Amino acid sequence: MLDTYTLAAALTLLVPPSPAPALCVPDVAPADPEAYEQLWQEGETMEAFLAGADRRQDHWASNWALSEEVDPSVLARARAVGGEWKVLSVAVAGCSDSVNTVPFLGRLASLVEGIDLRIIDSNDGRWIMEDNRTPDGRPATPTFILLGPDFEKKGCFIERPVELQTTLIANPDGIDGESPFNWKMAWYEEDAGASTIEEFVGILEAASRGEMVCG
Repeated sequence: MLDTYTLAAALTLLVPPSPAPALCVPDVAPADPEAYEQLWQEGETMEAFLAGADRRQDHWASNWALSEEVDPSVLARARAVGGEWKVLSVAVAGCSDSVNTVPFLGRLASLVEGIDLRIIDSNDGRWIMEDNRTPDGRPATPTFILLGPDFEKKGCFIERPVELQTTLIANPDGIDGESPFNWKMAWYEEDAGASTIEEFVGILEAASRGEMVCG
């Protein structure tokens, strides 16, 4: 006859494990314009985000000031697109990629009539990050979603400019004797937002032609 402890152990083996808790998802499908619109309406403006940034404050301030120097030819291309566009950015104040990209696209939006940018945090925007991963499969901040006037997704910019992203993925152990992080930060400093702005303008131009570019 089985004793109490042996019987309990046997019964445990017969009971299927509880399912893992479901991820929290919005009430509508992630790709639904209503989901994007809801988050965009709840997002912060660039100015509000800067005022509330609780990490890397000096870096945010310096890059926001640096972003005033936008290449006139690239700015002209952005203005020539026309139309109404929304940009939904998933960003975190402490993220080294966010601080080196968001100020520059925020500035571009402020200089181009018809482009409006809002910022949400990585908790609210988690499903966006999951749906728009980096080339090596990571959900990452920042993630920028370009939306049309009806909040339909038209393109996206994920985490870093292509040149930087490609180099870092190919060299996980370091580059030219530098750690990946130090090399990345030096690259950002030298580039001064130029690649981020130019790539995003290319995504915008593609969207105006009815082509979706995400990368």
